[in-house]
Amino acid sequence: MTNRRDFLKKSIAGAALVGAAPLMAGNKSPVLSIMPDDANDVKPKKKPATNPFQLGMAGYTFVNFDLETTLKTLQRLDIHYLCIKDFHLPLNSNDEQIKAFHEKCASYGVTGYAVGPIYMKSEAETDKGFEYAKRVGVKLIVGVPEYELLPYVDKKVKEYGFNYAIHLHGPDIKTYPDATDVWEHTKDLDPRIGMCLDIGHDLRNGCDPVKDLKKYRSRVFDIHLKDVTDSTKAGHGIEVGRGKIDFPAFVDMLRKVNYTGKCSLEYEKDMKDPFLGIAESIGYFRAICDYA
Repeated sequence: MTNRRDFLKKSIAGAALVGAAPLMAGNKSPVLSIMPDDANDVKPKKKPATNPFQLGMAGYTFVNFDLETTLKTLQRLDIHYLCIKDFHLPLNSNDEQIKAFHEKCASYGVTGYAVGPIYMKSEAETDKGFEYAKRVGVKLIVGVPEYELLPYVDKKVKEYGFNYAIHLHGPDIKTYPDATDVWEHTKDLDPRIGMCLDIGHDLRNGCDPVKDLKKYRSRVFDIHLKDVTDSTKAGHGIEVGRGKIDFPAFVDMLRKVNYTGKCSLEYEKDMKDPFLGIAESIGYFRAICDYA
């Protein structure tokens, strides 16, 4: 009998191959799926599982593309939530520009649910980031403050009433390498200060993102989905389902802890031509969510 994980990989890989042409050619046809010949050996649940979380996209995925391309891609993949990066909506945007941004997103059925990651190296940059989020109209900042700024961030969270999710970056930079580091630096601060759990970077720092989600669930306000090739610094981004992340276990834990936030794909392979990988990754994750 076909192994379920292998079956999902085959079926979603087929979906990506068929769906890539519409994504790249401008055709608005939805991504299709191909079932392998032995699909009858697999008996998925009759009804998709219930998932309290929502699928989104991290804006950084589209660092090399304009907003129009970003939104068209999300629309074709039936994704409705975007974490806004400042290359699509600059920090100094005025109210008119922000209104136009939201109207454009809405025309594609997309809502900007958070801003960031925003790096904050001074109190002035922290002030600017919080005021930007207020003008944009979101209640979640994905931020990367210097350690010494955390008391000031605590003050600003109390002032603005936002959730503040610190993005962890694995072994690449010294600040916030994993979920435990974020927890240790925020556990005594306002409970609205927590983390954006980047599961790929968490694994690259030798941690287990499934266990970390369970352990730190009260401070997980956002999740960046990615897969990586290894649980060391040498690990690099790869299509979801092809790397070392145990996604069936991770999705199961999302349900167990009743995570109700966004799970946003942050795809970092082939970033100048990411569309095939994005389609495959989204398809695989959806299949896991529905039938694992």
